[in-house]
Order: sequence, then structure tokens, then C-alpha cells
Amino acid sequence: MFSFTFFYPFLALIQSFLVSQESPRRHVIAPCGTSRTVPRIAETEATPAEPSAAVQGATAPLVQALKSTAAQEVSCFHFPGHNRGNAAPSSLSNLIGMGAFMHDLPELPELDDLFYPKGVILDAQNRAAQLFGSSKTWFLVNGSTCGIQAAVMATCSPGDYLVIPRNCHISVISAMVLSGAVPKYIVPEYNSGWDIAGGVTPSQVDQALKELQKDGKKIGAVLVTSPTYHGICSNVRGIVDACHPLHIPVIVDEAHGAHFRFHDSFPSTAIEQGADLAVQSTHKVLSSLTQSSMLHMAGDLVDADKVSQCLQLLQSSSPSYLLLSSLDAARAQLSENLKSFDEPVAMAFETREQLRLIPGISVLDLSTFVSDFPAIDPLRITVSATDLHLSGYEADDILAEEHQIVSELVGTKAVTFAVNLGTRQQDVEKLVQSAKHVSEKHSSAKESSFRKCRSPLDKFSVKLTPREAFFTNKKRVCIEDSLGEICGELICPYPPGIPVLIPGEVVTQDSLSYLIHVRDQGMAISGAADAKLNSIMVCNM
Repeated sequence: MFSFTFFYPFLALIQSFLVSQESPRRHVIAPCGTSRTVPRIAETEATPAEPSAAVQGATAPLVQALKSTAAQEVSCFHFPGHNRGNAAPSSLSNLIGMGAFMHDLPELPELDDLFYPKGVILDAQNRAAQLFGSSKTWFLVNGSTCGIQAAVMATCSPGDYLVIPRNCHISVISAMVLSGAVPKYIVPEYNSGWDIAGGVTPSQVDQALKELQKDGKKIGAVLVTSPTYHGICSNVRGIVDACHPLHIPVIVDEAHGAHFRFHDSFPSTAIEQGADLAVQSTHKVLSSLTQSSMLHMAGDLVDADKVSQCLQLLQSSSPSYLLLSSLDAARAQLSENLKSFDEPVAMAFETREQLRLIPGISVLDLSTFVSDFPAIDPLRITVSATDLHLSGYEADDILAEEHQIVSELVGTKAVTFAVNLGTRQQDVEKLVQSAKHVSEKHSSAKESSFRKCRSPLDKFSVKLTPREAFFTNKKRVCIEDSLGEICGELICPYPPGIPVLIPGEVVTQDSLSYLIHVRDQGMAISGAADAKLNSIMVCNM
């Protein structure tokens, strides 16, 4: 959920990058050279143009251009209708201030064009590419979802096979509906004690590729999620080594790993491990505004122009410059302080160790899984209180209602906390103390009312592709009567956004039982026409 209170530190961040300079000449805007040297994997392919007077030497060129344009004394006859704040709704301007409205500008010439960048946006994207180690970077204003969709559409034609983990994000399914790609699912390792799925292994990917080749199928791409929502990383390098000899591009949903390049304790990034496309949610652990993300590319297996074309199809033709400039500002923030994550990492390690010592509290780590996953994000702390006979939902409710601790993710058996750049020492201390209180209070509690159920990802049967099922006529049936039917909608507990039923799959007893259990626990269900999940849409065959 978007928090308006984030505007205050965001605007302060922007102001820290601004210097008073003359306004730029319209239609003569171009990017300047990079202000500092950062080791990178591939040289930036885009060719910088000449810098404008207003942005030359600016640490955050897009932020500077936005500030300079907003400061112009002009009579405005352009959109948006609030006219640089003159008609801003008072209920919102009193909450977030006038600054957001003054800088909420359209695609004016001096602000460049997101889809044909040759000025400050190109400059900002080039700087991001250098910092994040890619050959090319695109700014995204429709979240990582549109980055995933564009990556799939750019690599898979209708009928091509896309190798994906069954616990992929909902955006991957929508990408297959849009592209016409056919899924080849890999079932990730699942730990029933935590009700958490891990990553996929290179051997699983290699086996999937061999099966498709044996059947004479055309493979468009392999997509993996690394890290998962819980921070589990797959061996991307090993997966790349299995794919690249076959000229198959590797896409990595790295939404939760935008910070990996910025501390020695973090896992290697997907681009560092040879991935062709990596989508990162810059707004998650880093400091850009919600809904802003980046898509990074390396190598030459993927056509960059096709990616750009796909992004233009998927993104708004009126991109928010507040979102775009927040990406530029977040990049500049990291560039100026390469030790930004020293304190969060130290806090996370100390918090994890203190939580381990609390009776009845368990902390997720790599030993939870049999597979040899290479790393887990040290900033993602997942705990379980099942030894205290508390489900994840019950533990989360106690922490929220009694201790005002707001978690990132809650599941049937665990609660996940995300440490980030804004996490304070007092916050982690409060978390530890609250966990101790839960342990003391519930050490003799009765067994949780939450019933155990099998993984919904283990057994599935695909009868239609997601695209076929999406466009097939549907009928509504009572959920208890849906067993054996072909699901016609994407049903997904959210968060974490991992589908339990995908359009085109047969409704199984395991998936049905799991959905009814999480529904009865009050977990939000995304994608279903009936939000209460008393009924579901099935394909009318």
C-alpha cells in the first residue's frame, strides 16, 4: 500500500541533489557524462549526447531537470489539470504538501520522452546501467510486472515454451496470456514445516530443456525467480550455463534483489551471474517510490529494440515524472554512499541471532531446504512460532495488535520481516522484545486452529495454456463443486502473489483444500472474481 508519508523523505532526498542553475533551453536537452566510476560488468551501449546547462554535472540529472522545469515562471496550458498545484485538492495537498503537485509534470521537451529517450532520461538510465552493472537499463513506471511481461514478450512468440518455476509471480502468468507462450513448469522444493517453496536448481532446468527438445518444442526463454519473496536464491550461474549453449535467454525475476550489488554480504546479482534480463523492484529495499522499477539487460541474446517496443505497449503513455525521478534519486543516493547498507546488514544479522535464542521462535535459513541453494538474503528475516502453537496469521495478528509491529509478509506458518535502508535500530529492538513477549505469553498455548495441508504446487494438470483459458467462455461454480474442472481464473493468495490455481489447470483436491484453508484464515485472495472465494470461474468446455 502506498504511504503518503513517504513523500516527505522522498522530497527531502530530491532536494539534497538539487542546486540552483539556469533553466534549460527547450528541445536541446542531452545527458551528461557519468560523475563517478563504478566497476561494472558490461559497458553501457547507449551513446551519451551533449549535456544541457541545467543538468551538466548534476548528480541526479532527471531530478535536476524536473526541479528546473517546475521553477520556470510560465503560463501553463498543458496537463495535468491541477496546473502545477494551482488546483490541487486541498485534502491531498494538506497531507503531502504542494511540492508533489508542482513537480507532477507531463512529457515536456526539457524532461525528455520515456519511450524515445535522448536527453535527461537517457542520461539517468545510462547512469543506472553503470551502477547496476548492465549494458542497458530501462526505467519502469508500471512496476516490475510490466518488466516481466516485456521480457517474456520480447523472447517468446505465440506457441514458444517458457520454462518457469511453479511458484512464479502472478505477473509471469499474465505475461503468458499476453505473449501466447506455453508454460513448462518446474516444481520447486517445498518445505511443509514452513509452508514455503524455495528456488529451482540448474539440474531441474536442464532436465526441462531436454524434455522439451526431445518432444521437438521451441523454447523461447527460461525464467527463474531469484530471490524468492523469502530471500531464497537460485544458482543463476548454473542455470545460465545450461541455457546459453543452446542460445536460450535467461530472464530473472529479481524484484526482491535490487540491493544485491551494494554489499559484500549480499548474494551475487543475476546480471553478475550472466542473466540476459533482470527485473528489479527498486522501490522494495531501495528508496524509489512504490510502483517504480528497473529492467536490466546484458549480452546480445535478446533484442533491445524489441524490449523497448514491448515496454511501450505495456506502460502508460503518460508516465509519472515523480516515479521516474525517484528512480534517478535512488540511484544517486547509492552512488554517493557505497556503504549505505553497512548499518542495515549489521542490524539484520544481530536481529536474526537474537531471534534464534528466543524459545519457541525459529528463523528460516538455508538448512531448511535439501537443495544446495547458494544464498539467502540477509535482510529478509522469516520467523515461525509453530512451536508455540501459533500459525503465521495468529503470530502476525499478535505482533500487529499488541505491539504495533507491521510485517512484510504473512503465511500459514511464518511471518517475514524486511530490513531496508530506512529500518531504525529502535525498530529491530522492538521486534526482538515483542517476539520475546510472544514466547513468554504463549509458551503453554493450545495447538493452533490452523489445519495442516499439502503443498498446492506438488501435483497439477495443465489442460489449456493460460492464454487459451483466459479467452475461453467461463461459468461460475461453487468452490466445493469445482474439483476436476478446468480453472478459468488466476487464484492467488496475496502476498506473496504466487498462484495456487492458474487458468488452464485442473482444480485438484490439494489446491482446493489449500485455498479453502487460507480463505478461512482470512488471507486475501487475488485474481478471483469472487473475492470471498465461495465460487470460482471455470472453463465452459
